[in-house]
Amino acid sequence: MSDALAPSGRYRKGMATRRAVLGDNHVDRAEAASTDFDRPFQELITEAAWGHVWSRAGWTKRERSIVTIALLAALGQDEEVAMHVRATANTGATREDICEALLHVAIYAGVPAANHAIKIVKQVFAEMDAGTVAR
Repeated sequence: MSDALAPSGRYRKGMATRRAVLGDNHVDRAEAASTDFDRPFQELITEAAWGHVWSRAGWTKRERSIVTIALLAALGQDEEVAMHVRATANTGATREDICEALLHVAIYAGVPAANHAIKIVKQVFAEMDAGTVAR
């Protein structure tokens, strides 16, 4: 970690959750690409997003996955949508779950946002089906 201290418990828990959701290959690539500039950001998201929010009791990884995809689609975060759709292989969220989430995006965040996300999701599904998706 950037402050040369041992990783916190929340960081360790976050890294375990991050790996469970995104897969070791994805996390290893992100870690290898990390620099002194973005390492504090990587630590922040590992502790806050993965160690706190994604690791909380109450919702399953499947439920968090569905909500995350809907939020990212609503915000137009294309790369993150694709990444989290790929992660559904680990979270248990189904294609039907994603379809339902994007219907909600269409109504509550706008048809253009949902339409664009559907295009991305279909492309990721095609890659997953062909076995060409980087995990």
